[in-house]
Amino acid sequence: MTGKARGRAPVVTDADIRRVTRALLAEQGPDSVTLRAIARELGVTAPALYRHYSSRDELIERMRVEFCADLAEFLSTEIEPLPDDGAVQFLAICRGFRHWALANPREFTLVFASPTSGRPMLRRFDEPFGRIFLAAAGRLLANFEIATPPGETIPAALREDLIGFQTELLAMLSESGQKFPAEKLDLGVTYLMVQIWARLFGHVTLEVFGNYPIPLADPEIMFDAMLADLARTTGFAG
Repeated sequence: MTGKARGRAPVVTDADIRRVTRALLAEQGPDSVTLRAIARELGVTAPALYRHYSSRDELIERMRVEFCADLAEFLSTEIEPLPDDGAVQFLAICRGFRHWALANPREFTLVFASPTSGRPMLRRFDEPFGRIFLAAAGRLLANFEIATPPGETIPAALREDLIGFQTELLAMLSESGQKFPAEKLDLGVTYLMVQIWARLFGHVTLEVFGNYPIPLADPEIMFDAMLADLARTTGFAG
């Protein structure tokens, strides 16, 4: 990338800033994204950017939201041609999440693995990609007899945390008007949702960062085996 020639300062738009931010992120990673670096690429001084963003953190949050929208658009495209089958669509969303993460590792890092990413994971369920996950989960709960852990098997030390998550998620679903069978969101379902997300996110994160515990000729086979195990143990098939 090369900065513009110095002289009369060009008019900088929000779109310019986000375009350069995307390029810096893709080429050099999150640490390269500073207001000073962006200003240098645009041929202006850093204070010229303050009209749009008061700080780097504000810009990073804006980009995080934009990448979340990119992911949601990708997942929507993945499931659009599929039949109206909750299991098929849910598994396709899981596979799509992995494909997007591998194709966009810097963006994945910014959204899901950066300490500056801000919002708790729960609140991201109210963002475009989170709503897609919840809609698919809702279809599964509505159309399948999902095998959930009995309440007495949930570790006592986790119950308070799970009840907090369940309460906030129910409130968010009520506010958003999403089609989700809230009456089925008992503590067992809540626990299962957390476990599924942990397994999905854990596998994808290990693969994106090259930290899988053994060398795999084809990591997708391991990922698909994990999804098949989820489908088998929870009572749906894909």
